Amino acid sequence: MTDNSAPITEDSHLYLIDASGYIFRAFHALPPLTRPSDGLPVGAIQGFCNMLWKLLEDLKGDERPTHFACVFDKGSYTFRNDMYPDYKAQRPPAPEDLVPQFPLMRDAARAFGTPAIEMEGYEADDLIATYAKQAEAAGARVTIVSSDKDLMQLVSDKVSLLDTMKNKRISFEEVMDKFGVTPDKVIDVQSLAGDSVDNVPGAPGIGVKTAAQLINEYGDVLTLLERAEEIKQPKRRQTLIDHAEKIKISRDLVTLKTDVPVETPVEALKVNDPDPKTLIDFLETMEFRTITRRVKEQFEADGEIEPAAEREGIDTSNYDTVITEEALQGWIEKAFKAGVIAVDTETDALNAVSANLVGISLATGPNEACYIPVAHVNVPEGQLDFGDTERPEQLNLERAIELLKPLLEAPEILKVGQNFKYDLAVLSRYGVTVAPYDDTMLQSFVLHAGMHGHGMDELSERFLGHTPITFKDVCGTGKKQISFDQVPLDKATPYAAEDADVTLRLWQIFRPLITQRQVTRVYQRIERPLPAVISRMELEGVKVDRDALSRMSSDFSQRMAGLEAEAHETAGREFNLGSPKQLGEILFDEMGLPGGKKTKSGGWSTDADKLEELAAAGHELPTTLLKWRTLSKLKSTYADALQQAINPKTGRVHTSFSLAVAQTGRLSSTDPNLQNIPIRTEEGRKIREAFIPEEGNVLVAADYSQIELRLLAHIADIDALKTAFRDGLDIHAMTASEMFDVPIEGMDPMVRRQAKAINFGIIYGISAYGLSNQLGIPQGEARDYIKAYFEKFPGIRKYMDATKEFAKDNNFVQTVYGRKCWVQGINAKNPAQRGFAERQAINAPIQGSAADIIKRAMIAMPSALEKAGLKGRMLLQVHDELLFECPKAEAEELIQTAVKVMENATFPSLQLSVPLEVEARAAGNWAAAH
Repeated sequence: MTDNSAPITEDSHLYLIDASGYIFRAFHALPPLTRPSDGLPVGAIQGFCNMLWKLLEDLKGDERPTHFACVFDKGSYTFRNDMYPDYKAQRPPAPEDLVPQFPLMRDAARAFGTPAIEMEGYEADDLIATYAKQAEAAGARVTIVSSDKDLMQLVSDKVSLLDTMKNKRISFEEVMDKFGVTPDKVIDVQSLAGDSVDNVPGAPGIGVKTAAQLINEYGDVLTLLERAEEIKQPKRRQTLIDHAEKIKISRDLVTLKTDVPVETPVEALKVNDPDPKTLIDFLETMEFRTITRRVKEQFEADGEIEPAAEREGIDTSNYDTVITEEALQGWIEKAFKAGVIAVDTETDALNAVSANLVGISLATGPNEACYIPVAHVNVPEGQLDFGDTERPEQLNLERAIELLKPLLEAPEILKVGQNFKYDLAVLSRYGVTVAPYDDTMLQSFVLHAGMHGHGMDELSERFLGHTPITFKDVCGTGKKQISFDQVPLDKATPYAAEDADVTLRLWQIFRPLITQRQVTRVYQRIERPLPAVISRMELEGVKVDRDALSRMSSDFSQRMAGLEAEAHETAGREFNLGSPKQLGEILFDEMGLPGGKKTKSGGWSTDADKLEELAAAGHELPTTLLKWRTLSKLKSTYADALQQAINPKTGRVHTSFSLAVAQTGRLSSTDPNLQNIPIRTEEGRKIREAFIPEEGNVLVAADYSQIELRLLAHIADIDALKTAFRDGLDIHAMTASEMFDVPIEGMDPMVRRQAKAINFGIIYGISAYGLSNQLGIPQGEARDYIKAYFEKFPGIRKYMDATKEFAKDNNFVQTVYGRKCWVQGINAKNPAQRGFAERQAINAPIQGSAADIIKRAMIAMPSALEKAGLKGRMLLQVHDELLFECPKAEAEELIQTAVKVMENATFPSLQLSVPLEVEARAAGNWAAAH
């Protein structure tokens, strides 16, 4: 940037970038990115560069700035620490992989031709405030690129904020929405409400809403303190009197300095076009392909540089089809030299238990990949039944496996896969135990759980800028879809080998990020070992009694018919109980029941909540309908579907566990879903009765007792709850005793039930409305219960508030073992969306920690059973429970072994302050094992 200046006038427009604030937001909100050549984290820098380019090049006309600067924090210690030593004292150090990006942000600013302003002893906000006031005094417009609430005190008719990540301008109206006061009163509200993130004390118990009411009534915080005796509410009055000094200190802390002796005058911040060579050199050094291309195209269009050359991308035409032993040996030798390879299998079906291996792909480097077909057939076009059609030239399956097995099992060669659980299961059926391995799906999951999906196609587009060939491109869709063994080799090779190539490239990006983002322990000790364990469980399957399910289905059908007749009689005519449209007309048009609501399509809402509300009010037809729906669900989803799910080869049901879906790390189950069988109803328990062992065996169910409540006690540091768990007390009776001041001995079971509902509800952020529905009590009474709960256990409210604030600042929360659960919508303006995200944030550290613990137990279990000489094997994981099958004679020893493993599944370096407790039982069916 040249040294020429330009005076600030009424026609000027000053843009001030809150660069330090932006880098933190970009770091947590944008997908992580590393420089391919050396793994240097550069994601926040890339976001910053994109923003600067948009502001400097895309803004046109009146919006184009005349003056521009990026403002940074020089260090963590400022004059506010002299005023109040605890200011920001509790803030954790910056994330390890963010630290090296700080100096590069300054380089980026300079490369774009903008000054990088910073001053020792002052925060970036103070410098921004000083420049803004100087420009405002000259009549200029000021745009502050930030969403920081502390800067909202500067908003005026000349000054506004711009949140570039949401493309939203923050002016008077937005400040009023957030603080309930005009911008000139923001300081007063913040003085009272404080700021837990910055350790600004404020007045205990007074939030933004109450603070705004007080300031709007009394004018400013100093006047309020002078007239505190006039406050009618005793508790609030005493709080203001007792904490007056801290409130005044808070006022000084949140007030931005507008008279910083800045070293660079505001006139010197004139916008200058960036130097093409300087900017392009910087972007190329950072290896930012997309923005480099855009910048070059713009400079080329302006005639300032020669046309830009594109970098090499993925070239599917380079892949090799391996059809001879000699060619395969060549690839195996190349793989041993590479040390790290990507592996992918192609099969003729999605179920790993029954799918046949069709081919294997290997990748040793970018654009260095091959496909090894082993079971393709030649199918004339349009012919679906290929019968005895000849095979194209390819390797014999058994011989290919024989040659590949030493490579795939070699301890010195790292095998990389995407959703590798499937490939491990398939290959194990051919006698190959793949190890060691990495899984890019799980690497992405521990890095970005909750931010986006982790399928290969999405990851490829997001991190490589490449759209892979789709399955339907090679196999078609609908009735004309063929299985992969029928795909010609010239089409199969680019599709299959590309998967391996993309997977290896993703691994090169994710591997350094695992360390840099401090999730190594979660990946290496929880997620990475899991696919091998889960694939064995899926292959084991679980036996179900087909005859029992058939009898159950018939019973459900008969009972549904009876309920259908009852419903028709109550309604006065026949109708389809499965038709929401007909049901709505019956309930609200013909019977005139109260509380009906129309859906967007114009029909009446007849969801479960509405039917339960009507049933609770004593209406007969909704009660009948709920019973019918329950039986219908059990019949179709379990009694009938489980019979269809029995594998004809094994005679068992083999569910598929999804490892990277729930942001908390919990596993989910599909095809069929065995984690959602209802257990609180008699009918649901009957379904579990159909899960049985082989003859001579028993099933063992081992279940963590109240693990999430125990984790709440540990994480929120609630002494009363921790003591109760350590002493083995009835936690719900103890809670009821604390809340309602009644003795545990002889306690009314209803009182204990109320405490139990609150205990479990608190974990999920239950509302007064939800609790009133659950307990069948008025909302006011439910609200009083929740209030009493927080008064007895204030640490829980403190945990919830602190967790929400942490999530709002960082967009994620963490489990006790360091798993990051990203929370979308935590800063949403929509109250419903924000409330849902806040409940997610509160629950995720608890549920996620429980998931981490049971995963640790699952990983340790196979070797523990083997060491104990037991034949038992793990079959299922259902939330906090593990299900085993073993010979009757070893049931007691298996229970002892399983309980020991599960109760000691935490990391030695991270012991919980409450004991884990496991209940285990052996029986002849799953229901009886509880």
